[in-house]
Amino acid sequence: MKAFTYERAKDPVAAARAATRPGAKFLAGGTNLLDLMKIEVETPTHLIDVQDLKLDRIEKTEDGGLRIGALVTNTALSADERVRRDYGVLSRAIAAGASGQLRNKATTAGNLLQRTRCPYFYDTNMACNKRKPGSGCSAIGGYSRQLAVVGTSGQCIATNPSDMNVAMRVLDAVVETVNPQGQTRAIPIADFHRLPGDTPHIETVLQPGELITSVTLPRPLGGTHIYEKVRDRASYAFALISVAAVVQKDGSGRVAVGGVAHKPWRVEAADAQLPAGAKAVTARLLADARPTEHNAFKVPLVERTIAAVISQARTA
Repeated sequence: MKAFTYERAKDPVAAARAATRPGAKFLAGGTNLLDLMKIEVETPTHLIDVQDLKLDRIEKTEDGGLRIGALVTNTALSADERVRRDYGVLSRAIAAGASGQLRNKATTAGNLLQRTRCPYFYDTNMACNKRKPGSGCSAIGGYSRQLAVVGTSGQCIATNPSDMNVAMRVLDAVVETVNPQGQTRAIPIADFHRLPGDTPHIETVLQPGELITSVTLPRPLGGTHIYEKVRDRASYAFALISVAAVVQKDGSGRVAVGGVAHKPWRVEAADAQLPAGAKAVTARLLADARPTEHNAFKVPLVERTIAAVISQARTA
């Protein structure tokens, strides 16, 4: 691990200002960042510890939704009575990720910012445009079983690894931030993560120094909330694919998929196909899919998993 300096921020705007320093990174739970620092994939020169910012509350919003502080841990979020009752897909998605020990430390904002688990990103001996812009992508033409099938580019085929993000996408969450000038903004989750294009190292629309302060959920949707995760082993594994869905009694609803793209993947036009069945939904969701020989199985796997979700909703 390379040497770095450290400070504890006293308020969100001060933290954002400190983060404009070249090489600076925010530190919260550290469950992803510290691992990457140990293998020198991440090499920040300055860490800004934000754990004292008191952004760890879950509160009602004026319109009947919930505001989740950026530092709310995954354990606290998934266990919250209001989340379990009204946003079950989110509670289930979080519980499907990592281990209990990691969920005790991982934060809501940190989960939004998780880096990919592409093996070539983690191997500093391999070319990776996400790790070193312009160096190439070893995954393209390499072993790509775990990687993306849709929304890819000639520069990157990595996936977003987060379970929570998929549920946030199906719920239409909004990410709230503050910048170094003290200005705030609200970013719909649909717009928060970027597709790789020619700049796969730029993963979100956050500007330099911009700090996530909270995530808001709209009023409860009702319906049956389901999260299905398909993985190589039953625990502590990232999704090959995952499906987050909210299905109403009449069969209508919404669906988002993980493990297939650089961001949690939802196509609103596909939601309207839920009453028609999994094949119709998948055809819209993955209309532009470009799988490799190693991960072409993900397309029928998405269809089968959506079929299982629809079946669960009908019997709920």
